[in-house]
Formats: sequence, structure tokens, C-alpha cells
Amino acid sequence: MNVLITGGAGFIGAHLTRALLERGESVAVLDNLSTGTIENIRLFAQHPLYSFAIDDVRNALVLDRLASEADAIVHLAAAVGVQLVVERPTETIETNVLGTHAVLTAAGRYRCRTLLASTSEVYGKGVKVPFAEEDDLLLGSSSRSRWSYAASKLLDEFLGLAAYREYGLPVTVVRFFNTVGPGQTGRYGMVVPRFVRAALRNQPIPVFGDGKQSRCFCHVRDTVRAVVDLLISPEGTSGQIYNIGSSQEVTIHELAQTVIDRTESQSPIEYIPYSEAYAPGFEDMRRRVPDTTKLHAAIGWATRYTLNQILDDVIEYERPLMVDAI
Repeated sequence: MNVLITGGAGFIGAHLTRALLERGESVAVLDNLSTGTIENIRLFAQHPLYSFAIDDVRNALVLDRLASEADAIVHLAAAVGVQLVVERPTETIETNVLGTHAVLTAAGRYRCRTLLASTSEVYGKGVKVPFAEEDDLLLGSSSRSRWSYAASKLLDEFLGLAAYREYGLPVTVVRFFNTVGPGQTGRYGMVVPRFVRAALRNQPIPVFGDGKQSRCFCHVRDTVRAVVDLLISPEGTSGQIYNIGSSQEVTIHELAQTVIDRTESQSPIEYIPYSEAYAPGFEDMRRRVPDTTKLHAAIGWATRYTLNQILDDVIEYERPLMVDAI
């Protein structure tokens, strides 16, 4: 299978590239390196089944050439991270919506199997936990740039499912819930690498808000395994939405304390109001827990990594980097 990964130089994209190459699939990556990095994909540079193009997913000529050689497209390219979304909402909306439109246009031209990466953010301020794919969605006011990301990814989903219904394009939507693991940057507000790096330096661990908000963290290897299985098992999964995430819920305060314990750190926990961390009026969700019953029924998927295993993997990856930085 020839697979095109947009945003393939990013965190999830690099792990997905490795998994597909190990299966013997051919992988082409398209990434403008706005958030992805060359370091993420340097190891693949000489692989005979790998190719890389530095360009924006909205470049129709480049995207058309790559799509014409692909059997399947995994569309990961997007604006990522709460901090980026709050600071640059225009870029967020344009990158997500116009990028997805471009991918679906190219995929439709060559009938490529397409997986669209969406996000748990689309559930917004919903209070029905766990979140299931057919639940109603509740977003905040459009005056809060915080919700521009959720709205743009939701529109991506509508575009993808419309292409399936109207044109028969084999499109599947996956909603990621807090995918983490070794190699993830903390540059855009990603909480686990930020906490681990602070703990390894014995620096204060910054917890935004009161720390009682809870999340479920999924190892990137579990996430990638789900994506690969959906990619190679299209029967009955086209035109569907699937949650991908762990059901092991933890508060952000508990996460910070667990990081301290597992790194044997002397770091204190420092609470920072959302208004100082992001912007006045910032809204956050108290709980975000996925229902993965549908995914399990489709491909037999379940998580294999616990939170402690995830943190240990991240700590093992980050510790030598801290030594090298001294």
C-alpha cells in the first residue's frame, strides 16, 4: 500500500510513519514544518519506501502529484495545541478547513482511502461522560477564540462525511483524545512533556486552573495501532467516526504529582490562573473521557499502555536530553 501522510513530520505522523514502514508499506510525507520537525523524520530519510516533500497541504499541485501515487491518505496536518489556537485563531481556521478541503479534493480525484484526524475538542462543553461518537456537541461562544479549533475540526468532519455520502469517497474520521508519548514537544502547551521536563529539572510544575480538570492520556503507540488497523480494514468503517483514546481518567493535579513521584523530583506544583496562562475568559472542560466501544467493535482495539507506562516512556526519552542540555 502507498500511503500519503499530511503532517507526517509531526509527533503522531512520525510514529505512524515508522509503524507503516515496519509493515512494509510505502510512505510519502507532506509537511510544511510549521509544527513538525526534520528531527522527527530524519531516521527515515534513507529508507527505500519513504519520501518527503516540504510544502503546505494547500499547495494543490504538490498535493495532486502525491495523491496520484497514493492508495490511501492519512490527513494529520492541522494547527495543534491550545496555546497556538488561542494566539493565532485565523491560522487555525484556515489551516484546518482549507487544508482538509484540499485533501478531500485530491483524494476524490484519485479515489484514495482517506482517514481524517479530528479531536476530542469537538465535544466542547458536553457533560455526558464518557463521550460517544453520536452524542450532541456543545461548543462555547464564537467570541472565545478557544472554540475556533473545535469548530474548524468539526467542519472538517462534515466535509469528510459529505464526501462519503455524496461521492462515495471512502472516508473515516478519527477523534484523538490526548495522545502523548516519547518525542512530543511541549512547545504548544502539551501538558505531559512540559510536566516531565520541569520535574527533571526540579523546577515548579505549572498547573493551569485549579488542577481538578481531568483527562485521559493515550500512548501514541496505541493511537497509531488504531489508525493502522482502520487504514487496512476499510470494510464497514467508511463514513464512520471513531474515538481513539484511553479510559484511564486522571486530574491534572494527580498527573503532576505522579510525574513528580516517578521522576523522584523535588518540584513544587504551581497553580496558574487560565487568564494568565492564555487569555481572559478562557474556558476549559472539566472532564474528557472517550467511549471507545464502537472502535473495539470495528477492529477489536483496546489500549495496552497504562498512564504509568506512558509517563515512564516519556521520562526515559526526556532524561538524556536534560543531561545533554546541561
